Amino acid sequence: MKRIEAIIRPEKVTEVRQAMEKVGFPGVNLSEVEGHGKQKGVVQQWRGDKYRVELLPKVRLEVVVSDKDVEKIVRAISHAAKTGAVGDGKIFVSSVEEVIRIRTGETGEAAL
Repeated sequence: MKRIEAIIRPEKVTEVRQAMEKVGFPGVNLSEVEGHGKQKGVVQQWRGDKYRVELLPKVRLEVVVSDKDVEKIVRAISHAAKTGAVGDGKIFVSSVEEVIRIRTGETGEAAL
């Protein structure tokens, strides 16, 4: 099993969720986060004054899937979240040793 964690633009959440539902994965955890990448924020202008916004709003999306579904989910997220501009985000894939469904006690892929 794998955990897929994606940091994406807030305005892309609906598109990403729809893309994941199309490939058969409606369940997802979302968190609002702030951060920056190599660009270290952006410079904006308001009423003639320039100021730097270092921590930009992002959304962290997390889902745990079976190994065979990783490529399909990563492709769906990448395609839906991409704008082609700096700040589109990142996708991280890591191993999950065990999953336990609290309600039933099921373990492993049966708990997904």
